[in-house]
Amino acid sequence: MIAKIFSIALALSAAAASSAAAKDSRKDLVNLWKEWRAFEAPIVETCAPDYSPAAMAKKAEGLATFKARLAAINPEKWNARDKTDYALVEAEMNGLDFDLRVLQPWARDPSFYANVFGEESDVPEHEGPNARPAIDLYEYSYPLSDKDQKDLACRLGATPALLEQAKENLKASNARDLWLYADRAFSWQAEALDALEGGTLEMRTLEGTVKGSLDGAGEALRAAVDVAQEATSDFRAFIAAEAPTKTGPSGVGKKDYDWYMKNVHLVSYGWEEQAALLRRELERARASLALEEFHNRNAAPQTPVDDEAAYMEMARGKMKALADFLIEGGLVAEKAYYREALDNEIGAYTPPDERNFFSHGAARDPSPLYSHFYHWIELARREHEPNKSPIRAAEPLYDIYDSRSEGLATAVEELFMQAGLYDDNPRSREIVWIMLANRAARGLASLYVQSNDMSLDEAGKFHAQWTPRGWSDPTSDLVGFEQLLYLRQPGYGTSYVTGKLELDRLISDYAFMKEQTGETFSLPAFFRDMNAAGVIPFSLIAAELAPSGADLAKDR
Repeated sequence: MIAKIFSIALALSAAAASSAAAKDSRKDLVNLWKEWRAFEAPIVETCAPDYSPAAMAKKAEGLATFKARLAAINPEKWNARDKTDYALVEAEMNGLDFDLRVLQPWARDPSFYANVFGEESDVPEHEGPNARPAIDLYEYSYPLSDKDQKDLACRLGATPALLEQAKENLKASNARDLWLYADRAFSWQAEALDALEGGTLEMRTLEGTVKGSLDGAGEALRAAVDVAQEATSDFRAFIAAEAPTKTGPSGVGKKDYDWYMKNVHLVSYGWEEQAALLRRELERARASLALEEFHNRNAAPQTPVDDEAAYMEMARGKMKALADFLIEGGLVAEKAYYREALDNEIGAYTPPDERNFFSHGAARDPSPLYSHFYHWIELARREHEPNKSPIRAAEPLYDIYDSRSEGLATAVEELFMQAGLYDDNPRSREIVWIMLANRAARGLASLYVQSNDMSLDEAGKFHAQWTPRGWSDPTSDLVGFEQLLYLRQPGYGTSYVTGKLELDRLISDYAFMKEQTGETFSLPAFFRDMNAAGVIPFSLIAAELAPSGADLAKDR
């Protein structure tokens, strides 16, 4: 009997151990993440998402339960890759936590409710917070099928309900700059809807330019477009009436900014560190430009190409040269969809009187800008070679990708330059430094906006003042768009530079570790390993590629 009891006890103990092991398994993490994603998305009724105070209160209640369930999973004995996935899930939950406690875009930010998009973003998620699900017009095939017409009619037809809800949700908002600049998002929404109805909608996508129209559409969809246009116009009038009455700050403040960087975006630097680093990069970029100009003092000046045919011929040649440089150098694999992704972004000619910051440089040599379009190679990889981890393959939440995606795209501008892209065209090196100075200046300005030391108007002027050669106009749509985005999404404005610096550190640690084991550093091998990790924060990639980096930091 005793033996039998002992045997039963052992069996129960084994079952309990098995249960405990299962609780801490990767499978449990993935299952929890799937439940979390279903919960995190807004409740949608009759095609309109619910962001009411009652709905957000339920999100807060449920978030506490999900956080407790995640904390009950112990990843201590997991491998580095699985620990990274755990950290990503935790960061997503912290993202909702921050939105509920601090950012509250549904209750503070009118632009949040502009959710009709006429072109694909060059990053894995729409830049900045918006009501979901977004109405991505470029995701549909034209002419529209009956099924797509029905779907789009329902979603566009819900625009009046969403914007009436917005008026209620925003009643207590006093964030002055978020209101003063909010019309921009709705003017673009109105333009997209007008172009869709007029049959002139052209949308940039990974597959190239897609044209959208209502050709062949039934009355239900046409009526839905009309009511969406009317509701958008009405909401623009609402913003115009309310904006002058707003007097409060719009930034989140240094303390909350630091928490957000550390716990959501997993960036190593807080407000003070970022301010110091961006000042240093601004100084370095402007000083390097001065030295580059001295080095090129005897070279012919680099003048803009002001003829459309000549420009397009140059642009096609420059994009091909970049693709050849990347592929022949082993930084990108020779795959048709990578070349196609770049070719689709050659872009059009911009006349002199219509040029903004980026087109001023592109008119001289678009290669620095095309280097930044490494974004589209990343998107092609995500589409054709999705990460094996469903957590990494999914569309990111809360723009957690920003320092990795924008940081890499910024870093490769200089990296490709140092690797030899401009050996035969040294004047184009000047454009690389100008672009870095611009990104450091605009990012620094965005920090002062988040700490409520600058208004958006002041940030735009600072941004333009410190951009070399007068290429940045503080009154331009581009500067207004950028500074508003960086206000709406804390950390995005700095991510171009902070992410670049984190990549520098990762390359350094990776090369150091190879050196310690007697291996030779290979830039193509580094790119291969980095890309395999996915579009996730560099701090997590470092834990997989250079795990001793944290120890090395003690000696720096």
